[in-house]
Amino acid sequence: MISLLLILISVAIPVYNQSILRAKESVLKQDLFTLRQVIDQYTLDKQRAPQSLEDLVSAGYLKQIPVDPFTARNDTWAAAQEDLTQSPEQTEPGISDVHSGSNLVGSDGTAYSTW
Repeated sequence: MISLLLILISVAIPVYNQSILRAKESVLKQDLFTLRQVIDQYTLDKQRAPQSLEDLVSAGYLKQIPVDPFTARNDTWAAAQEDLTQSPEQTEPGISDVHSGSNLVGSDGTAYSTW
């Protein structure tokens, strides 16, 4: 009886861990999508790109900066700064993209920092 229980547990734990990983990856993809949309909207509305992710919160585009599911912190996002403006209407350069600050590799074999 105990050996049967141990076998079932040994099968269930990897499946559980994989489902946790997939859930975190899904949250990361959704957070990146939202952050990128908000950066674009801010840039269009203000005629300048945000200088930090905090600009998005202070301007009311986000209630708070989301927590990166792989670093468990909201201050580890890697914001990509552009040196040039994205459009003629934009008055100054700023953040154009954002990536995870994690150094881990995803289930697809690519680093989360490249998503």
